Amino acid sequence: MPPLITYEEALALGEIEDHAEIEVLIERAWRARVERFADSTDMCSLVNAKSGGCAEDCGFCAQSRFADADTPMHAMMSPEEILEHARAAEAAGAHRFCMVTQGQGLSKRDFEKILEGARLVAEKTSLKRCASVGHMSADRARALKEAGIQRVHHNVETAESYYGEVSTTVRYEGRLRTIDAVREAGLETCVGGILNLGESRAQRVEMAFQLAEIDPTSVPINMLNPRSGTKFGDREYMDPWEAVKWIAIFRLILPGALFRLCGGRVENLGELHALAVRAGINGVMMGNFLTTLGSEPADDRAMFEELGLNVARQADNGSNPRPDNRSGRLEGESPEAEDAVLVESRSEAALWDPSTQLRHRKKPSVPPRPDRAPNRPRPTEGSMSLPQVVRVDPEAPPG
Repeated sequence: MPPLITYEEALALGEIEDHAEIEVLIERAWRARVERFADSTDMCSLVNAKSGGCAEDCGFCAQSRFADADTPMHAMMSPEEILEHARAAEAAGAHRFCMVTQGQGLSKRDFEKILEGARLVAEKTSLKRCASVGHMSADRARALKEAGIQRVHHNVETAESYYGEVSTTVRYEGRLRTIDAVREAGLETCVGGILNLGESRAQRVEMAFQLAEIDPTSVPINMLNPRSGTKFGDREYMDPWEAVKWIAIFRLILPGALFRLCGGRVENLGELHALAVRAGINGVMMGNFLTTLGSEPADDRAMFEELGLNVARQADNGSNPRPDNRSGRLEGESPEAEDAVLVESRSEAALWDPSTQLRHRKKPSVPPRPDRAPNRPRPTEGSMSLPQVVRVDPEAPPG
């Protein structure tokens, strides 16, 4: 679907700072969202199925071996553990469930666990299934599809012209090749990025139009939640009005894509969370994020319902597609969704919980970043809401 505004219009809208003008822009984006998606929503939840030990140098990530930060770690989950978290996501009101792993690829053994986890989620729940497992070939993408995965997530992270500041070990062209492999396998694509990595306003417009060329089914919108000891560790949070403005601009550039608020939404949006939804959002990442805590499920559902949007779970498992499934009917029998009361809080369901399920291990050594940029601490550590984690003594014996 073509953009509703030109490149030049987007650049001009990006310079708006008056709140009243931003509110007018938000209403324009809201009309575009409702026209194409009516009252439907697309709520997702994830599990961090494997964390830590990443060899890449992405400047925002504490998992990188180049980050001077403790690494959040746990081994690859078993298929049964993945299913447990999927069932919790369903109880929280999620429509879809994403299995996420660190790094740019999986061993054959770990990939098989993802495949078996996908089969269990397809068999035992009414959730739609997504995966985010790094770079992959078309053969691996086809294997995911055969196991029941319907959509694959792989971000471009930022504008191509700024990408070298974000990562040097993962090439932008490699990301595009993975997206092409996913599409070649007949899977839907989920492609987005992170705002506030130091890119200019013009580069945000550039990223949005590059995403429009990719034409993904879904666009996750992340905002940097700075991690101390990473390249971008000293950045401030986005101004909430600036963040909401860019969500609205992205909606007008990508009118047919599913928009989802993901990492950093809690820290960056604050009291403007609901206004961000009105700026064109279809859903949020419910529960928790990869290494940080999220909102309570009941609060997320209420935020959409107060705008007249329908967050009810879907019984058909995608066999009768909603607007977020552009590729048509999905094959296979679907289990019936249970008429269960949805949980109100994270404590009521076994959702992925980084505060208890992650260990943080100090890196024995940190090599210089390939781009020679320094890792930076937060200016005021106490200004951040960090999850409580189980710390591992680096001098203690393993086990």
